[in-house]
Amino acid sequence: MSLSFQVKKHVIPHTALCSIQMIFNQTVITNLNHTDFHGSGYTSMAVIYGVFSASNLISPSVVAIIGPQLSMFVSGIFYSIYIAVFIQPSTWSFYTASVFLGIAAAVLWTAQGNCLTINSNENTIGRNSGIFWALLQSSLFFGNLYIYFAWQGKLHISENDRRTVFIALTVISLVGTVLFFLIRTPEESNSEEEDADASTDNLIERTSGQSNMTRAVDAFKRSIKLCVTKEILLLSITTAYTGLELTFFSGVYGTCIGAVNKFGTEEKSLIGLSGIFIGIGEILGGGIFGLLSKNNRFGRNPVVMLGIVVHFVAFYLIFYNMPNDAPIASIHGTDSIAFMEPSKEVAIFCSFLLGLGDSCFNTQLLSILGFLYSEDSAPAFAVFKFIQSVCAAIAYFYSNYLLLQWQLLIMAVVGFFGTLSFFTVEWEAPAFVAKNTDYSSI
Repeated sequence: MSLSFQVKKHVIPHTALCSIQMIFNQTVITNLNHTDFHGSGYTSMAVIYGVFSASNLISPSVVAIIGPQLSMFVSGIFYSIYIAVFIQPSTWSFYTASVFLGIAAAVLWTAQGNCLTINSNENTIGRNSGIFWALLQSSLFFGNLYIYFAWQGKLHISENDRRTVFIALTVISLVGTVLFFLIRTPEESNSEEEDADASTDNLIERTSGQSNMTRAVDAFKRSIKLCVTKEILLLSITTAYTGLELTFFSGVYGTCIGAVNKFGTEEKSLIGLSGIFIGIGEILGGGIFGLLSKNNRFGRNPVVMLGIVVHFVAFYLIFYNMPNDAPIASIHGTDSIAFMEPSKEVAIFCSFLLGLGDSCFNTQLLSILGFLYSEDSAPAFAVFKFIQSVCAAIAYFYSNYLLLQWQLLIMAVVGFFGTLSFFTVEWEAPAFVAKNTDYSSI
């Protein structure tokens, strides 16, 4: 089974959650807060990413025990539950579901990273990472396309509009979750004779509680030891930046656009259009970098350099175009003006740049992790998501309080140093792999 077909199954439940992150985080909740519901989208995402980060410490153990396929299925169920909460939201169920989603997300991302690596080798990991990212981020395009047309010209999100969207997203998520059972591992592609020969050993191993416990403990130990290696410490700065900018483009920037009263009656539908163009940037970047990885004599550094340049341009334009108080504006929006009259075209162009730059960083991080830790990918991807989610949680927390200029400054500084640290690891990667062909001893 091709990797691209397997990735499409992960895309379906992710389509639903990406739409929520991009559009509903603070915008929908702001429209709910005049009812008995009194939650915060930023706080919910901070809870999700906080729990997500802590759960990454145990997610390799879960994947080691039950395998990547079942891990993704169970996680998908909790994704669907979180989405369904918005059909008839209450404050307690909203925050409770946020906690469980954080745990599920850690297991899901570790499992899919493991699935990506075991279906790749050192020659195809770059290509497959690009394909994976392009298909994954196509969720931004389809979910937001619906929102753009459904909410065009609406100043407030009605209860009927909200329920219609979330019922549809819940069904989509459940369908995608069931499709996880169709994913096959490389071992399942062997001949029936080989499968029969190995069946007895596999049965003994899976029915042994001691064996499962040993694998779980070993996976946890490897994750902890991996955190203090030179390569992971350097890549942690780059990963931290992806967490900060993930929060910005998936939650904060859409809220900023929806809060600008100068955009008139289109401000809410522009959130959907922004998500569409972020998705286009993600898909374009993932597809192009996946194809270019076939001829990677220049390595991953040029792609990361392109990413930081694109993001710096986007930050500069956002700083000039968006009001400084847009991230923390009330339900009534803001009438403030930055250094220029707010432009819809510039705002949407910045959305595209944010998506393109994000794809530059994430495709190359997935690629280099799969290259460096091909023999022990689950702990490596768990550490990656742990760092990213901690920083995303921190960013969601300060997004409640910081003006736009300070959020942009934080990302610019961390992004600069993250790019330099990635360069260092990439330059030393071939020598690192040559000396460490077996990471089971880490």
